[in-house]
Amino acid sequence: MTYSDLIVEMFMVLRNEFYNPDSTPNPYALRDKRSTQDDPLDEHISNILKAQLKTADCVKASGPLITPDLVLLRPELCRGVSSVALRNDLTRIVGIEVKKLERTGTGVVARSSGLDYNTTPPCGTIRVYDVENKPVDIRGFYLFVCQESIGGRTNTYQLTAMALCDGNVLNRDFGLYLSAVGQREKKIHLGSYENGADRTRPMFIFANPLGAPELDHSVTLIHPAQHLESSNQDLGLVYRLLRSSGEKEHVFYCYRTKSDIAQDHTVINLRDPFPTPSRVTRTQSRGRFRLPVRVSST
Repeated sequence: MTYSDLIVEMFMVLRNEFYNPDSTPNPYALRDKRSTQDDPLDEHISNILKAQLKTADCVKASGPLITPDLVLLRPELCRGVSSVALRNDLTRIVGIEVKKLERTGTGVVARSSGLDYNTTPPCGTIRVYDVENKPVDIRGFYLFVCQESIGGRTNTYQLTAMALCDGNVLNRDFGLYLSAVGQREKKIHLGSYENGADRTRPMFIFANPLGAPELDHSVTLIHPAQHLESSNQDLGLVYRLLRSSGEKEHVFYCYRTKSDIAQDHTVINLRDPFPTPSRVTRTQSRGRFRLPVRVSST
């Protein structure tokens, strides 16, 4: 039996669920949020994939602060297989992290020039664990969505942009990823009474693909494979995305469903298209509370 690419299958399911055939967003309802870390959209996406993936399972993270949010797998193709075989096989297993964004009042996707990745940097390879708690390294993809509420309708939303993106587009450094997700030491016995602690939790800022104008207001699959359209007749190539790494360029391929591609569209190269603000090594101090009075310096 020939098995399909799990990412392609997921992309087609979500595109047809969240958008109408004419590319307009399809409204959907979400339950109320139960806690700060609770995300009804993750749950909604998981339920869609569980119901509509024909030959694969969708497993949602068992609790908050666990990465990735979802894993797609074909258990019969993973059971008893070496970790080496699972590391790069998109027909067997893949991890998905969901990044939900809103749109600003000016119409731009929020955090377009750099998105927070709390405690865990993005990466094209991510680590999960089997039933015996042995580490298994698998491919990682990121689902970026811009969710907007629909006025006058309680808990009803629509997606005005979606990109399912190979994590290697964002970062290929697995060593950096492991340095963050591994065990860290807290600083304890801090403060006057030695009952304070510093969790030394890292915070990362990496690219937001929806910050690229070519990827906003559209539904795009960013994949490492060339010529996906030859085996998936509903897909068409729209861009070649190039990321610079020193003197080397890594090439990725942007696909959309053919119904979402204008007839006169020309495939072009997008070279490092994500906006990046200038960076300095020094962090900014906390905001200053200014009093409405003048105090003597003596």
